Amino acid sequence: MAGLATADICDTNATHIENGDLRVLHPDFKTYGKSKSFSGPIMTLKVFEDNVLVREALETKGEGRVLVIDGGGSKRCALVGGNLGQLAQNMGWVGIVVNGCIRDVDEINECNIGVRALASHPLKSIKKGNGEKNVSIYVGGTLIHDGEWLYADNDGILVSKFELSI
Repeated sequence: MAGLATADICDTNATHIENGDLRVLHPDFKTYGKSKSFSGPIMTLKVFEDNVLVREALETKGEGRVLVIDGGGSKRCALVGGNLGQLAQNMGWVGIVVNGCIRDVDEINECNIGVRALASHPLKSIKKGNGEKNVSIYVGGTLIHDGEWLYADNDGILVSKFELSI
């Protein structure tokens, strides 16, 4: 993340916070993966208890992007597991944020990516292929648009309309 701490970003970008160009997600997410801080442009997915589109997205070149998945906040199954964590790492994704659950926590914690999720759950999702990609989603108390930028570290998660620097 090249030294961009979320607290410092907030301190130096008060105007962007006031006008809504920079938003702070609710502190509901748990930290997984080896990368405790990460940032990159966002790709969005909206799914519910179905991870077919998640796999399809992670099979594409990540090119330093962050996949943000609106799983509707469901805690009834996992949308990302160890195999998808490894796939994300291999394909060049820097992070995954899940408004829902993950599983295979020990495997994900060995991956060189950052992962944030509401919780872990051992049950896998269904496989029907329902959902939408590259759409605006509501996660963590804020509207997130495909192509915006995400910044995450141990203090929290920020979403910006544009790439930031201090």
